[in-house]
Amino acid sequence: MKVLVIGGGGREHALAWKLAQSPKVQAVFVAPGNGGTAQDSRLGNIAITDVKALREWAQAEKIALTVVGPEQPLAAGVVDEFRAHGMRIFGPTRAAAQLESSKAFSKAFMKRHHIPTADYEAFTDAAAAHAYVDARGAPIVVKADGLAAGKGVVVAMTAQEAHEAIDFMLLDNKLGVTHNAGGARVVIEEFLAGEEASFIVMCDGKNVTALATSQDHKRLLDGDEGPNTGGMGAYSPAPVVTPEIHARAMREIILPTIKGMESAGIPFTGFLYAGLMIDAQGRVKTLEFNCRMGDPETQPIMMRLKSDLFDVMLAATSGSLDQIDLEWDRRTALGIVMAAHGYPMNPRKGDVISGLPKETDSTMVFHAGTAGKDGAIIASGGRVLCVTALADSVKGAQQKAYEVANSIHFDGAQYRKDIGYRAIR
Repeated sequence: MKVLVIGGGGREHALAWKLAQSPKVQAVFVAPGNGGTAQDSRLGNIAITDVKALREWAQAEKIALTVVGPEQPLAAGVVDEFRAHGMRIFGPTRAAAQLESSKAFSKAFMKRHHIPTADYEAFTDAAAAHAYVDARGAPIVVKADGLAAGKGVVVAMTAQEAHEAIDFMLLDNKLGVTHNAGGARVVIEEFLAGEEASFIVMCDGKNVTALATSQDHKRLLDGDEGPNTGGMGAYSPAPVVTPEIHARAMREIILPTIKGMESAGIPFTGFLYAGLMIDAQGRVKTLEFNCRMGDPETQPIMMRLKSDLFDVMLAATSGSLDQIDLEWDRRTALGIVMAAHGYPMNPRKGDVISGLPKETDSTMVFHAGTAGKDGAIIASGGRVLCVTALADSVKGAQQKAYEVANSIHFDGAQYRKDIGYRAIR
């Protein structure tokens, strides 16, 4: 069987790496891939990103399964295109992907189906948005309605930060947001206190299988300081998601969402990621939905998955996820993101990376923003690498991952020194 993974980041490297381990898989192609997938003899990069051209290539190559990594192709309707030609693909349709591609759609859906989330209002007019912030005060959260590569959320601790974020998103678009129909829009919502966790499930339209829990670190600097990013590191499992909270998240958030989408005539297939906020009393609210696996959560989750991912994907695209029991490594996996100089606003490209180690049974460096140039691997994006390790404890995985990260060098590299700190009490 030949498999295609669409995307070029760390999440896609991890999915392709795991799929290539299946004895049933002959070849895994990654479109467009990165410097790390290019170096792996089990993987092949395909320099195609256009949806129709990808489908035509996949048909010609007799690709048995396609897995979509990032949000942009989903919002562009890649699943609709492949399915229209009878091809097996895992991901939500363009209509279902609105749960991520439009914050306004997502919030209205949650309100309609009584799914716990923060109070909010949506605005297209900057003056009205500013007036709302003046009336509500800070802390307050400002979100871009469209896709923004994980950077379209500002948790404003002061009113001034909120006003700046509104201007960024509605007037200047310095975050490079992909606006939805109707132009620029922001969602402004109440600030929720508590601890965040990433709750990711696989859906086949009716059945749901939960993946291992994980926790991301969104802020750039140690101690959760600095600007929001696409994610600076993650670990799995997340101790904050107790069995009780897991059951509550499934009962109050995931299952009503799948049922609500089905009743609306847009059944959800693919990865569904609920960002959870868990308060001190163990109550759970939904921060946001993503219609894909998280990055960098995918890397530790794939390190821990013992089941054959190809078999799981076949079940997920056949409507038979209810027959799958996922098997997990009992150990903890922890991943550290190494980012480029100037990330998140102005990442520098072109710095040469040295000291990249070989994969071992318990360590793997997944590539994200890398490319090959003149025989060297260079930084080509904001988040460059995710150094991931497995060990018997969070502390052990942390030590092992930092040993590897400290041996890798590129000018201006920045990475947090405290990934996993919330789980080490």
